Amino acid sequence: MSLRDPVKIAIARSHRIDKTVCRSCGVTNPPRATKCRKCRSKNLRPKRAKSANL
Repeated sequence: MSLRDPVKIAIARSHRIDKTVCRSCGVTNPPRATKCRKCRSKNLRPKRAKSANL
C-alpha cells in the first residue's frame, strides 16, 4: 500500500516510528516516556528509522 498523503504518513510515523526503546531490556515505550514500563530503567533512546520512506 503506497502512502502519498502527508497526513497519513504523519499518522503512520507516529504509530510505527515515534517510540522510545529501553537500552536495558529492549522494550518499546511511548515517545514521552521518562522510565521504562517494564524494568523502570531511565536509560531510553529514540527508536531508529530504517529508511526515509516509511
